[in-house]
Amino acid sequence: MSKSDENTSLIIGAVEGFPVNSSLIVDLKRLIESTKNRVISSANAELVLMYWKIGERIQEEILRNKRADYGEKIVATLSQHLTEEYGKGFTKSSIARMLQFYKSFPEIKIVATLSQQLTWSHFVEVLTLRPDLKRNFYAEMCRIEQWSVRKLREKIDGMLYERTAIAKEPEEVARRELETLRKDDVLTPTLILKDPYLLDFLELTDAYSEKDLESAILREIEKFILELGSDFSFLSRQKRISIGNEDYYLDLLFYNRALRCLIAIELKLGKFKAADKGQMELYLRWLDKYEKKLGEEMPLGIVLCSDKNQEQVELLELAQNGIHVAEFMTQLPAPEIFEQKLHKAIAYAKARLEGNGK
Repeated sequence: MSKSDENTSLIIGAVEGFPVNSSLIVDLKRLIESTKNRVISSANAELVLMYWKIGERIQEEILRNKRADYGEKIVATLSQHLTEEYGKGFTKSSIARMLQFYKSFPEIKIVATLSQQLTWSHFVEVLTLRPDLKRNFYAEMCRIEQWSVRKLREKIDGMLYERTAIAKEPEEVARRELETLRKDDVLTPTLILKDPYLLDFLELTDAYSEKDLESAILREIEKFILELGSDFSFLSRQKRISIGNEDYYLDLLFYNRALRCLIAIELKLGKFKAADKGQMELYLRWLDKYEKKLGEEMPLGIVLCSDKNQEQVELLELAQNGIHVAEFMTQLPAPEIFEQKLHKAIAYAKARLEGNGK
């Protein structure tokens, strides 16, 4: 390095003739920014815990008094006193929300963990969600994937919970899944895989081919990955699979970092057929033998189709072979029809599982 280069990299200025090392400035800026971020995070966590403790204390007081209207009256009285002392932030609706916060998240350990990532605005978004499994799903996924409040709202509006496989599990199984996520920060396929997938952003017309669908996905690959979920990376299109003297072509190949496995995706415009299972099994076994790296899990397959017979899918026991069949929608129905369809599918799946004693 020449003397002039050395001066450029080490000296960024001088005050009254005293040189300043550039790395010193960079280090100090980094220290200041990281400290500011920790202070903000700590202040948020303390604020959230304060709101929780306020809710806890009010609930204790309500339980001591047996009068039916006591809760509403004490909230109004507290609002008046606290607003006079501390200003805005303690309106009747705000205090009622703190009380609801305590009731919705009664375990302070869980709140303390969530508050490291979720702001009070995040909690406000999920407080009214029912059942509690749905509320806890969004809270934990928000923590793991670090969603902004806006992103959380988008996920709720897009009915992510109802479209995720965990919503179709028996309640006890779903609770265990969420508990594992809470304790170990481990995402499982039931927390990632969806049905249906919403591909309205592709803006396809009524008449299109599988090739058109694939091309549209690649044009909008970033949006497609967002719909798939976090930690998906695109690897290949029309992945060549040679077996003996025959060549096959897998539509799309992804990798999921959270699951630590390859994800094979096949696109089917028509109804899912039993033969599609054999095709995907062949692809997954080839990927397992020739593409899977040391330390990775078995590859998983997603068959995206425009329609399916749910009973046929269940009889084929696809999950045992790492295959997930899901519908895709390029045009969304009216919100109320979409919601009705999802709730009907959830009820059907749960009834079938519980009937089978799972």
